[in-house]
Amino acid sequence: MTPEAADYIAKARNYLDKARDWLDAVHHGDEAARTAYLAAFHAAQALIFERTGKVAKTHRGVRTAFARLAEKDRRVDRALTRFLARGYQRKEIVDYAIGPQTSVSETEARQMIATATGFVDRVAEILAEEPR
Repeated sequence: MTPEAADYIAKARNYLDKARDWLDAVHHGDEAARTAYLAAFHAAQALIFERTGKVAKTHRGVRTAFARLAEKDRRVDRALTRFLARGYQRKEIVDYAIGPQTSVSETEARQMIATATGFVDRVAEILAEEPR
């Protein structure tokens, strides 16, 4: 794994810790969900960088590049690609929408953290398997 990809994975794991803290210590489902998405986002960046040597500059760019790479790699479950898309939608709602329907419940936030954890772990495993 390149040092840059390793740094992305470390950042992703840091975001997972923050997501758990938002939920467990402060009980903020919104922030926990948003932060869980960012963990997956950085893990996706790790795979993209490892495979292409490039950094996607937007959330959409990350989702698109990750989907292209995932399509070619059977080790990447398609659910991870779907999570990136749904997680971004949730992030947008948390960041910009108004009204009561914009809140993320603790249950949903826990599910997002669990999925993001699996996402980060899977990408880290794939990168560890890659020949250098």
